[in-house]
Amino acid sequence: MRAVGLAAVIVAALAPAAVGQQVPFGASHDASQPVEITSDRLDLDQAAGTAVFAGGVKVGQGALRLAADRVEVSYDEGGGAAAGTVRRMVATGNVTLSNGEEAAEAERATYDVATGRVEMEGNVLLTQGGNALSSQRLRIDLNAGTGQLEGRVQTIFVPGSRP
Repeated sequence: MRAVGLAAVIVAALAPAAVGQQVPFGASHDASQPVEITSDRLDLDQAAGTAVFAGGVKVGQGALRLAADRVEVSYDEGGGAAAGTVRRMVATGNVTLSNGEEAAEAERATYDVATGRVEMEGNVLLTQGGNALSSQRLRIDLNAGTGQLEGRVQTIFVPGSRP
């Protein structure tokens, strides 16, 4: 009977999630920290309120780290307190996002700075210690330190590893 119970737990863990699988993702994030970006190239379009960083792009904000081939940053225009404030970042190509011990890889990521939400799409791989989870989409709430995987979720848990 114990083997049947263990088998049910394993099947439940490895089964695809129809509505998504909740997972922790790093410590809470402080969006008031400065954003530092390095790249091989920068194209600015002040009229459009965008900056496109290309080639070995690395972004840091507190403990949050993002790397990609290309990152387009949209910022608020005009006068007032919000002028020049980063609103959104869209990363494409070899995207890696890490926050503490958690790291996720995908083809594309969109980070809404004001809400602290990140959506990663395309062959997502999330690693947490020795555990690995894969799916087609990962939605992360940096403020809450949570994530939700959607689309054919596969989970591999290593006994003794932190989930």
